[in-house]
Amino acid sequence: MNQTATAVALQPAKAKPLDSEKITINLGYVDLGHIDLLVSEGFYSNRTDFIRTAIRNQLTAHGEALKQVVARKMLVLGLQQFDAAALEAVRAAGQTLQIRVLGLAAIGLDVTPELALATIDSITVLGALHASAAVKTALAGRIR
Repeated sequence: MNQTATAVALQPAKAKPLDSEKITINLGYVDLGHIDLLVSEGFYSNRTDFIRTAIRNQLTAHGEALKQVVARKMLVLGLQQFDAAALEAVRAAGQTLQIRVLGLAAIGLDVTPELALATIDSITVLGALHASAAVKTALAGRIR
């Protein structure tokens, strides 16, 4: 029997805007009960601690495969930021960018939709893209 799941929000207590992303997951009642039991027995400080640990363990277990894929797809790992000055330099050089990021790609609030369209050919983000709504709308057809 598949029961409706309970949502658990993951958010660090002191999250900085550019170093974490809030996600919500749904867990079955039995799984949630198991997590609560481990927390109550002192194995983890709270549900979030358990879930973060489980995610890190899975990322470590698949670490070599992740490294190979990152290299093969030529992804920038971590945080890549683009402000208006950087994109103006790209435009002045007569070039366009193909942005590939595993982590966070941040397009500055000083970047206009017109500048983004003139300088960003494509954008692939495995993680999160932070940009103004206008820039995201302008680039919608170029985001993969």
